[in-house]
Amino acid sequence: MIKVKLVNHNPNEVMEVVRDLRSQKMIQGTDFDFAYNQTAWDPISGHHISGPHTIFTFYKDKLATLFILKYGNDIDSR
Repeated sequence: MIKVKLVNHNPNEVMEVVRDLRSQKMIQGTDFDFAYNQTAWDPISGHHISGPHTIFTFYKDKLATLFILKYGNDIDSR
């Protein structure tokens, strides 16, 4: 299982990525899963904790590699 963090995409753009994966015959829940996370703020201090990002989980290394090659400019490597 490989997790890839996609950054700088709004929910509509993330859904375009998901539709693209599905059009490549990938099956959600079998080949990949994803979770969109909104911007997070500290409730007490109001400081920014993290920006919006999506975590894609791939269950086959090959699929993760193809995803990284296609969307590599928007991936957080940390």
